[in-house]
Amino acid sequence: MFSLQRLVGGGDVFFDLLERSAAEAQESVQILAKTLASPGAASLDSSALVRRKEERITEELQERLVTTFVTPLEREDIDALATALNKIPRTLERFTERFLICPRRVQQADFSRQTELLQNSMDTLLTMVRDLRHSPDLPRMKDRNDKLQYLEGQADTHMVELLRSLYQADHDPVTVVALKDLYDLLEKVIDRCRDAGNVVVQIVLKNS
Repeated sequence: MFSLQRLVGGGDVFFDLLERSAAEAQESVQILAKTLASPGAASLDSSALVRRKEERITEELQERLVTTFVTPLEREDIDALATALNKIPRTLERFTERFLICPRRVQQADFSRQTELLQNSMDTLLTMVRDLRHSPDLPRMKDRNDKLQYLEGQADTHMVELLRSLYQADHDPVTVVALKDLYDLLEKVIDRCRDAGNVVVQIVLKNS
């Protein structure tokens, strides 16, 4: 039997779950930094654990969207943001898997700039998600989203530099393929942060 309280209200629960989802995404970025500093099987286990926790949060959100009559935001917006956040640890788990497949070929690569951009992007995104429950000011939210766009642009520029260095260096073909794949995945994660930020701004715009 459905609880009447759950059917009618519980708006804070949705904000709580979205914030937890963003926090898990941030944790996956922190695990990335640790993995690059000290690769090992434990890194993959940690990454997979965060991804599973993120999946459970997303499942609970989707269940509550079905069983709750009144939601604090439009259902499709909650679902869109939850989906966007979920993609961040999922993509980072893929990076960790591939990074650990052939560590001898890729551990000398410098991922520090991409990691820095990703950490800044995720910190900004987490702030945006946490602000949602407080009916944030639209101009301020747009400013934060502009920062995400800027960071994503910086990542694109750095990607071109990485590819130029990769193709001009005397690497064997397997190393070139492996590194390009890893570069692409990190760029994709930064794109995911930008996409989630766009969803947050659209939510604020609708509710302003």
